[in-house]
Amino acid sequence: MSEAKPGWKSLPENDALAPGTADKFHTGGWRSEKPIWNEKTCIQCMICWIACPDVSVTVKDGKMTGFDYDHCKGCGICAFECPTKPKSIVMETEKK
Repeated sequence: MSEAKPGWKSLPENDALAPGTADKFHTGGWRSEKPIWNEKTCIQCMICWIACPDVSVTVKDGKMTGFDYDHCKGCGICAFECPTKPKSIVMETEKK
């Protein structure tokens, strides 16, 4: 069983984080929208993976498998960059 990671509210105020520690914090909690992936229309171009600033597009065997919502901040870059018509990634309002 993996150890529970602290949420983003646990980040120290006015304190610098050490490089390479982003995976230790669940930063997806401040997201207001989340990307929804349509596997059927996806062409596996991987532009979303390249464009994602949070490395939140999950990949297995060179193909997209979804999103890491623990770290996705909902910026929408993946949906914006998706070249398919209709879009294979759309942003949906987060229900909290």
